[in-house]
Amino acid sequence: MKLTTIFFLFLFASTTAQISTQQLTGQTTNVENALESDAQSAFNKMRAAALKDGIDLKIVSGYRSFNRQQQIWNRKYKKYAAQGLAPDAIFDKIVEYSTVPGTSRHHWGTDMDIIDQGASYSGDVLVPNKFHGEGPFCKMKDWMEQHAATYGFELVYTLNENRTGFKYEPWHYSYAPLSRKLLKEYLSETDFLIFLRSQDILGMEKISDERLLRYYNEHIKGVNPSLQ
Repeated sequence: MKLTTIFFLFLFASTTAQISTQQLTGQTTNVENALESDAQSAFNKMRAAALKDGIDLKIVSGYRSFNRQQQIWNRKYKKYAAQGLAPDAIFDKIVEYSTVPGTSRHHWGTDMDIIDQGASYSGDVLVPNKFHGEGPFCKMKDWMEQHAATYGFELVYTLNENRTGFKYEPWHYSYAPLSRKLLKEYLSETDFLIFLRSQDILGMEKISDERLLRYYNEHIKGVNPSLQ
């Protein structure tokens, strides 16, 4: 077989290979919690450009494994259960800002929560009012709105009353050239209900299929149209 034929067969296989469910749900080994290399490279270029304008971009949360998301979920579930909330009410409360383990875009290594570490701030950083009005990250927000798309980044959960799902997150950006493909893979390849029912996620056996499917349609699909 000629080398050119081998090359094109390899190229075809590489471009048509499906991404595994483990990769899509954060269950592969990623000891260093690294972003996808293309996403990291694009962020580095964007950060260098922002520095020239006096903004020091910092990723406060990038790749997140299934296990890490499970810890966050279980902690919040126990907290709200102790307050006497019913399972569906607990679910509703958690998914205002946090994802069900195995459904987070942070599992993909394409999404990141960003702040300006050169700004003067204190307390929790991932709160909307720090990005508006007199908030410390307003300058960064304005810069990102003007320049992020140049480097391939789009805001995921926009301030749009017609968008369903998670609340507005002015800090959460996604590297669109990769994450668009991964969202399509997730929606087409993941057997959503079977996957969630098979995992050790606190309280999941008490959540109705109807509520989970509404989460699937409103939250997982409820992103910036530029990322679909």
